[in-house]
Order: sequence, then C-alpha cells, then structure tokens
Amino acid sequence: MNVFLWTRVTSATLLFVACAPAMHVPPGHTTAARELAPGVTYSQFTDQRGPWAINLVRVDLRRANIEIRSVRALDQLRGRERVSEMVRRVTANDGRVLAAVNADFFNLETGENENNQVIAGEWWKGLKITDSPYDTYDNAHVQFGMDAERRPLMDRFILDGKAWDRGTMTPIITLNFNQSGKPEGTVLYTSRYGATTPRDTSRRTVEAVLMPAGKRGDTLLFVRRGAVSASSGSTIPSGGAVLAAYGSGLRAQEVQAMADGDTVKILLTTLPRVPRGRAPAMIVGGWPRILRDGENIAGDAATLEGTLSRNAESRHPRTAIGFSRDSSTLLLLTVDGRSESSGGMTLVELANVMRELGAWQAMNFDGGGSTTMVVEGRVVNHPSDKEGERAVGNAVLVVVKPSP
Repeated sequence: MNVFLWTRVTSATLLFVACAPAMHVPPGHTTAARELAPGVTYSQFTDQRGPWAINLVRVDLRRANIEIRSVRALDQLRGRERVSEMVRRVTANDGRVLAAVNADFFNLETGENENNQVIAGEWWKGLKITDSPYDTYDNAHVQFGMDAERRPLMDRFILDGKAWDRGTMTPIITLNFNQSGKPEGTVLYTSRYGATTPRDTSRRTVEAVLMPAGKRGDTLLFVRRGAVSASSGSTIPSGGAVLAAYGSGLRAQEVQAMADGDTVKILLTTLPRVPRGRAPAMIVGGWPRILRDGENIAGDAATLEGTLSRNAESRHPRTAIGFSRDSSTLLLLTVDGRSESSGGMTLVELANVMRELGAWQAMNFDGGGSTTMVVEGRVVNHPSDKEGERAVGNAVLVVVKPSP
C-alpha cells in the first residue's frame, strides 16, 4: 500500500471585489488587489481573526478566453514538480497562465495524486474508491471538475469503464492504477502509465496488449496483438493500452479469451451520469468537501469522507477551490500558516471564509507545506516548508487561451 502524506489543506479569503456578489466582508486589511485580465482578479490581504494572510483569485467563468485546467507534474502520471515550474512549462507551450494553485494529495515518493484526474477530456487516472491508506472508507472523495460547456462541477466522480470483445463485456475497475490490495479485477493501463505495466508476482496476472485503432463516438477502438501474456510487466504501446486481469476468476478468463486480431471496444465514462455535452473536460481531486449548497459541512468531514480529526480541527496552511451559487464565478484561495503573522485555518474556518466570499460549493485541496499560489509566474504566498516551495503532484491553472 502506498504511503501518502495527507496534510489537510485549507484556504481562506477576505476581500471584497467589485464583480463579486454582495456578501458580508469580515474585518481585514487589503494589501494588494489588481486585475490580471478581464474577468480575473487577484487580491492579497490579511485578517486579524487568525491572524490570516490570504491570497484570492476570482475568475468570471463566462469569459470564453479563460480556461481552467488541471495539469500533472512533469506531464506524467507520476512525478513531482513545483507549481511555479508547471506554470512556466505550460506558459512556454500552450497559453499564458494567469494564476495557479496546488491541488490533490499525493504520494511523497512517487508524486502520484490520490484521486481521479481528467486532463483536456482524457482520463489519466480513474478510480472507483480512494486509494488513501489513511481513509478506510470504501468510497470516492469529492472532486472538482469543469464540463465541456465551461460549467464547474463538484461531486464524487468515479470511473465507469467497460471493454467489449466479441459480445463479451468486461468491467474495468481502475485506469492506470494498480490496486495491489485487490485479489481480483481488471485494470486498463494506457501509455500515460509509463513504458510497462507494473510487475506483480503476488497474484496471477493475465495481460492483453491493445493497439490503437481509432475512435467511434465516445468509444475507443483497439486491436488485440500478440499472445495473451500470463505474467505482468507487458510493454504498453504508444497510443495503445494493456488490459490486465488479476486473479483467476471470470475476468481473467475473459481477457485470456481475447484472440489476436480481435477488435476490442472500450468506453470510459463518468459516474454520477451527467447530461450529454456536460462530460467533465477536467477533474482534479482534493479532500474533503467543505461547502455543499451554501452549508458548512466541514465539521462532518470525518463522517462523510473519513478525514483525520487532527488535521481537520487544527490550524494549518490551506488551499481551497469553490464557485458561486450561479456557477459563474470561481474562487481559488490560499491561507498561510505555522507562523506568527498567519496561523492557518481549521476546515470549519476555511468553509466559513469561503462562504463569506460568495462560494456556494467548496472543497479543500492539499495544504500544509504543499499550499502554493502562483500569480503571473511568481509565488505570492509564503510556503511553510523551510526549503520554500514544495514539489507537488498536480495543480489547477487559470489560463488565457491563445488567440485563434
């Protein structure tokens, strides 16, 4: 089982921005406020209730040239990279990044994020339950997403994967994640996973190599090539995949029966179902949800999502994301912590501040030493690690799309 660092992240913000809906503004002192681009504002301020040093980016999601993206460190499924480095990489290749924050919890050794991730409509990692070793709940954490029509989403998204071969349907349990603790099941590994599937000598493995053969609507088409392998560690073809079945049950028999030259159809969809055209274009995880329909549910996080009380109830640096009741405004927030000038927040405090600022839905991202906000290429908060900015697993970026 992977060992993860779960630093509860919280973020708060206490500034009135002219474009925001009317709200109670807690006492604070604004030290900086400016427009980064039409529809995107950045504010930096303090609040003596903590005291809290807070950074806020507010985005008008109705602006067609503004895109909210999730990115992976090093553009790989595993690996760690500073948020500022991700910003420089994306800016150099694909549009100007106005702002960014760290996102999901991650494995400190491998950098792999705990929850699902969808990038530009492509599933990079797909799970039905969390893979956190500290969360014994057999469920998925709440995640943030943006649909194809630029509307924000917040739900317990899970992968619903299926493979068909000659009329036989085989359910796919996970995408690009080796559930080493599960004795049975079928996993799809794409080239995003790496050069080969993971080696696993602890259980029987059957692997079928799939070569890319196009797409029909939302269905991916592959052609089986070569003999089915009775061991792990198969080479994953570029643009292709490997369908691996663990154990000796029905799923292993179904993969074993796939013949050379068979056309294998794979459909990867999202649960809960969303209307056609609203499939998530991006998904990124966190832990836990702190506002649901305007209600502060942070105090129930241990019951709802299995959070650890010592992190949820203690003050820490925090990062958070939320959006308004009409889904038109996105908020990205950080609050510094572990210093005399800014003590950090509990999850309940974070939720209250997010609500004061106009958020109707909100969730917590990784925090502690991971909490980072980058604005126009510069780290604007004060990371709590003595080494400075921490290399993390993934991030959420606010990008001005290049003109056509």
